[in-house]
Amino acid sequence: MKSPRPDDNPWRAAGLVSAIGLEIVICTAIGYVCGKYLGGSKGWIIAGVMIGFFLGIGTAVMMLKKFLEDDRRE
Repeated sequence: MKSPRPDDNPWRAAGLVSAIGLEIVICTAIGYVCGKYLGGSKGWIIAGVMIGFFLGIGTAVMMLKKFLEDDRRE
């Protein structure tokens, strides 16, 4: 059985998962506000939310890639 690495920390993983969730929620909320500001109609709000959500997913993927690259260097 492998011994755990000294940098294997469950709190680090929990922090990453929380940061990813928060990133998606904040981007989605910003998209909602932008959609409301641009027109306020249902179409603008839905478009803003969808764009914000996908931008949040994209930034979360980039953050996860950076986290995993830093993990491999150590």
